[in-house]
Formats: sequence, C-alpha cells, structure tokens
Amino acid sequence: MKTEEFDTGRYFGRAVRDMQPDEQPREKLLKYGADSLSDAELLAILLRTGTKGMNVIDTSRALLDRFDGLRNLSRQDWQSLKVIPGIAKVKALTLEATFELSKRIQLASLGDQVKITSPDDAAAFFAPRLRDLPHEEFYVAFLNNAKILTGYKRISQGGNKATVVDVPEVMRQAILNQANSILVAHNHPSGYAKESASDINLTNRIVESGKQIGIPLDDHIIIAGDQYISFRNKNLIR
Repeated sequence: MKTEEFDTGRYFGRAVRDMQPDEQPREKLLKYGADSLSDAELLAILLRTGTKGMNVIDTSRALLDRFDGLRNLSRQDWQSLKVIPGIAKVKALTLEATFELSKRIQLASLGDQVKITSPDDAAAFFAPRLRDLPHEEFYVAFLNNAKILTGYKRISQGGNKATVVDVPEVMRQAILNQANSILVAHNHPSGYAKESASDINLTNRIVESGKQIGIPLDDHIIIAGDQYISFRNKNLIR
C-alpha cells in the first residue's frame, strides 16, 4: 500500500455529468454490460458521488492507486478506506460490505453441505476467508466420518508474520464438536507459499495430540495469496 501524502491535484477532472453518455459508468453499464467497465468505473457506481475536487471516477482511481489495486483494496476495513477525500463513513462501509459479499458468494458456491476429501476441497473452503487478510489467522475445521464439514473455529489471530496457536485448545474444540477428524489452516499474508520450521513443528504437535485422543489430523493447509500448501501432499504429516 502506498503511504505518500495524498495529492488531489493528480485526479482533478470533469464532472461525470459533463461526460459523454458512453463515458458515464451507469450509462456504459446499461448499454454494454458490467464486464465492459473498468475497476474504477465499477467502484464509481458503488460510491455514487465524488467531491468538489474530484469526480467519482477519479475518487475510485485514487482508491485503487492508494492501495495498489483491487486485491489490496478489498483487504481494507472501512476505517482504512477513509484516507481518500470523499470517502466518508457511509461510503467506506458500503465498500467493506461489498467486499465481504464477494467472499460470501465464493463460499456459497460450495453449497450447504461441504465435503472435504482432498487438499483442493480444503483450499476452496479456506481461501476466500484467508487469502486477503493482512494478518495471520489459524482455523480448525471439524469433519465427521463421511468427511462432511460439521463446523469450524478460529483459534488465533496474530500479526502479519505469525500467530500463536494453543494446541490443547485445538484439541479441546475438536472434542467439543465431536469431530472424527480435523483440518487446520492458516494464511501467509506475505503470499510466500512455503511452510516454515515453526509450521512443521506445530503440525507435528497437533498430530501427536490427535493420536492421544483418537482424532487424526487430515491436513494442514496454508493459504498464500492465490496459492496454497498441503502438508498431506508434501508428506509432512506423519
């Protein structure tokens, strides 16, 4: 994310109402469809209005520039979005709600009953929750004998490099949720798709604890941007 002083002069342009109809985001959407609009134009429709110094399209471009694109923009909470002139509380909340809806749409495609029998299944479930977070989070998911997901719980939340995981709490939740087996997952906000020595050590501890109570660990998934790591695939689960 760019941190330099915001310069409204870079974006001063015509009012949207003074543009040709084919240049106005809503008219362009009506005539040509949503896929014809740029990221800035789609954001402009959500924001509706700009400011005295910037039209709504320039305001949208400023947001994209400030946060280095749509992916990083979608990671922000509403308080962070207010750094751009013209983005007050209501607009910032609208954007955060829109980004959250997009994540939920991805999850809705999995259906009401989620069956996890492969690393791809596990990554499909966890990626929308974890890949765009600016900090690490660690989850445990509970599976029945048919490998149907019966629930999941966030165990910890940390900084952008690590989070502390209490293994006894992982197993306590597995028992409380009557899991036949579990999956664990966390993210690497850096996007670096490589397990660390501490990741391996933590996985081994969970495996050993699971053996003691008869609840095996099926896999440990690390979400790193658009990539993922499966400990099962890499033969890192003993």
